[in-house]
Amino acid sequence: MRGLVMILMAIDHASQTWNAGRVNADSAYLLDLATGAPAWIPGTELDLAQFLTRWITHLCAPTFLFLSGTSLAMSLEKRRARGDSPAALDRHLLIRGLVLLGFEGLLSLLANQGVLILQVLFAIATSMLAMIVLRRLPTKALLALGLGWLVASELVLTTLFPIPAASAAGAAASAANAAATPGLLAHLFFVPGYAAPVYVLYPMTHWLAMMLLGWALGRHLLERRSDLSGQLQTEKILLLAGMTGLLLAAFLRRANVYGNMGLLRDDASLVQWLHMSKYPPALVYSLLELGLMALFLVYFLRRERTQGRPPWRWNPLLVFGQTALFFYIVHFIVLGGSALALTGGMMQRGLPEAFAAAGATLVLLYPVCLGYRALKRRHPNSILQYL
Repeated sequence: MRGLVMILMAIDHASQTWNAGRVNADSAYLLDLATGAPAWIPGTELDLAQFLTRWITHLCAPTFLFLSGTSLAMSLEKRRARGDSPAALDRHLLIRGLVLLGFEGLLSLLANQGVLILQVLFAIATSMLAMIVLRRLPTKALLALGLGWLVASELVLTTLFPIPAASAAGAAASAANAAATPGLLAHLFFVPGYAAPVYVLYPMTHWLAMMLLGWALGRHLLERRSDLSGQLQTEKILLLAGMTGLLLAAFLRRANVYGNMGLLRDDASLVQWLHMSKYPPALVYSLLELGLMALFLVYFLRRERTQGRPPWRWNPLLVFGQTALFFYIVHFIVLGGSALALTGGMMQRGLPEAFAAAGATLVLLYPVCLGYRALKRRHPNSILQYL
């Protein structure tokens, strides 16, 4: 599952580096750094091909955070079973979180924009740091906390931090909105935006909620029966959760009021039904993407259960999924470097070139990731365990 979203992510980042027509208007909160205009102005037409190229990649971030929670629950239990103390587990989480924050800073430095951009690595890192404390709570409490925040976050945010774009006139935000801009702490935890010199796209609390849901699945996998009945139980839970998420998302999107984080439908077209707030994630966005992820997991689990043998170890989905952080860092460098070298700048071409760049990057990095996976397995207790 993680390998699938790594491939989708490569498409999005290829578009970010190669595609001049890229659509990135997934927020009613974000304002343009240069003009102060809202990132999304209601009534703006969305190109279907550009929009769908962006939309298919929305699955990535929720899946990253959810599966990080799942793998975290399982890996920490494995470490505890082999004798690691609670302090050692906390130290492991601390180091992993700090390493991820370091790589986030490195990518911002390489982008050379004079701004510290906090994206998905920041969300994963800070959520891991929060788990140093939260992991001591009962699983049911963490599940309730995650679900509760996903449901209530819009009420909290719109009460404390009114949506700037909602009252923007034309292409510019009003002076009153500019004066009410949240501070750095608010951006780090609650609302996306800019507070010099930091530009936060992934405020931590929303993504931590998804990690908590993934943690609950990880604990379920550890505690379930290992026979066929246990496997079927997991598939049924995920199928029910996935279908429920999709139905609730459709209901909320049709109602077009609460749950959309201010990014409402302009009309009944497909594009408008799918145009949801990612920054920060609206309830309807979280339900849709986590629901789709759950159904994909059902498919992969059933496929693995019925094929009667372990997955082919050379499968690209498996290879990219098992080298996720390494692939994430290197593919940014390859895509950005190739765009600069071959086109003279960022976002100088169109969608065909962006898809070609994504495909070429995947082909190029496949053997590199194979080599890295082999190296990491030869040295399981080295610093590579954090990468």
